[in-house]
Amino acid sequence: MGDNGIIHRFIGPLIRTGVRGDGSDRSGCLKWLDNQPPASVLFVSFGSGGTLSSDQLIELALGLEMSEQKFLLFLRRPIPSEKAASSSYLSVQSIEDPSEVLPKGFLDRTRKSGLVVSSWAPQIEILNHGSTGGFLTHCGWNSTLESIVHGVPLIAWPLFAEQKMNAVMLTDAIKVALRPKPMESGLIGRDEICRVVRGLMEGEEGKILKSKMRELKCVATSTLAQGGSSFKTFADVVKAWKSY
Repeated sequence: MGDNGIIHRFIGPLIRTGVRGDGSDRSGCLKWLDNQPPASVLFVSFGSGGTLSSDQLIELALGLEMSEQKFLLFLRRPIPSEKAASSSYLSVQSIEDPSEVLPKGFLDRTRKSGLVVSSWAPQIEILNHGSTGGFLTHCGWNSTLESIVHGVPLIAWPLFAEQKMNAVMLTDAIKVALRPKPMESGLIGRDEICRVVRGLMEGEEGKILKSKMRELKCVATSTLAQGGSSFKTFADVVKAWKSY
């Protein structure tokens, strides 16, 4: 307890665990994952409030195609290239026909290796799925914690706010993520995207990241389990509340 009488405790990571049975697979993506090899799919999502410019989305799509890796891409309507990603946070829109914004023929060419979904993503269930082997993420705090708890290594692609600090932590400090380098124009090119996707999913560097992420998963799991430090700390807080 602090000097001002307020209880201070560290409890976490605070995320939802487990899988819901409420029909959350409206897009059919979990059923699609059921038919993929273990740890073979790269999950690509920029969160509920993130999207890319039209030009950047084209590069991302072509980079995924060039990588020849399996992917699950959750798509939002892109913003004009001259606008900042943060300007769309409260106005991100879904898109009924993904072919409107993706490279011509992309969906047909990648039909056997990828799935593009424009509805809501059941992220916990996807990260918990055995076929998911990597996560290209905007590095929002919830996504960061969820990926660690489920042991999924990352490609860090921050868009705005604290996401850039989170990306530095993930790549430079705890070393569980790769981060693509932008060109002078600010765009991340298809060749660079292909490089990091292959590096994570089948490269030696990816193997190191996966091993490190498994270690963090074990720590997070033991912390949250009954008798773990987070469990005990929360019990202490409840006990203190009851004493008032």
